[in-house]
Amino acid sequence: MLKKFFDALLDKPFLSALVLSDLFILLFHKPPFIFALGMFALLIAYCLFLGQKLAIFKN
Repeated sequence: MLKKFFDALLDKPFLSALVLSDLFILLFHKPPFIFALGMFALLIAYCLFLGQKLAIFKN
């Protein structure tokens, strides 16, 4: 399962780098609320994209 996840991250390196930097900015820098809301929406959209692409629990 982790191998599938890491392969998906390496498949799209620019998008992965963008999302990981977004996550670290949200965790450590405390941006303004409206900006943080947009960044959080980007993280959720990326998680939905990965969930659809990986389909880990598909039989």
